Amino acid sequence: MALAHRSQSVPTPVVVAIPTLNEEASIGDVVASIPRDAATRILVADGGSCDHTTVRARNAGADVIIVGKGYGRACLAATEVADEGAIMVFMDGDGADDAATIPSLVAPILAGDYDFVIGSRVRGAHESGSLAWHQILAGRIAGRAIRWLYGVSYTDMCAFRAIRRELLLALGMREMSYGWNIEMQMRAARAGLRILEVPVPYHRRIGGQSKVAGNLRGTIRAGLRIVTTFGRVAMQRAPDLRKA
Repeated sequence: MALAHRSQSVPTPVVVAIPTLNEEASIGDVVASIPRDAATRILVADGGSCDHTTVRARNAGADVIIVGKGYGRACLAATEVADEGAIMVFMDGDGADDAATIPSLVAPILAGDYDFVIGSRVRGAHESGSLAWHQILAGRIAGRAIRWLYGVSYTDMCAFRAIRRELLLALGMREMSYGWNIEMQMRAARAGLRILEVPVPYHRRIGGQSKVAGNLRGTIRAGLRIVTTFGRVAMQRAPDLRKA
C-alpha cells in the first residue's frame, strides 16, 4: 500500500490511545504525564469501567470514547476515530509506561526510517516488581517464534508502541482481546514493515490490579488467548504492504 507523502508544512498528528477498564486510580496521572508537545490528541477508549475512570480521564484533558469489552476492541476503536494520517501511540492506563518516552517512539516514524516502533521493557530499565517472570519468558518465546516465521526479532510484547494509522488499519487486525499486541507484531513482520524495537523504562503500576498479570486466572486466560492468536495468524498468508 503506497502512502501519500504529507506536506512538510502540515504537522503530522500524533494520537495517544489508552485502552482502559477500571483505572480510576491511575488514569488522571497518566493523561497528565503525557507531554502536550508530543501529542496532538489523547484518546481514552474505555471498555465499560464501573468506576470513575472516564470522568478522571476527561478532567485530565483526554477525549473519551466508550467501546465494548476487549483490549483489542478498544485499540481498534481508537484507531478508527483518530485523525487521518496520524501516528498512533498506544500505551496502558496503569501508569507503568513512561510517557516521556513517546517522542523516541514517534521520531523514527516521522523521519521516514521506520513504520512500526515498539518498546522493549526487557531491554530497558524496569523497576523491580514491574514485570513478572512469566511476562518476560512469554515475550522471549513469542519473539523467537516470530523470528522463525518471519525473520523479525522481538524481545517483548510491550503495549507501548507507535505505528501510522493507515498502516495499522491495512494490517487487517481481528483480535479483539489480549491477543491484539502479538497479532500486530506478527502482521507487521509478515507484511514487511520496517520495524524498530527500542528500550523503554517501565514502572510499577500506580494502583489497582493488572487484568493480565495480577492473578492466576487472568494470566491463564491471557496466555491462552495469545497462544490461540499466534496459531491463527501463523496459518494465514498476506501480501507485503510495502510493495502493494
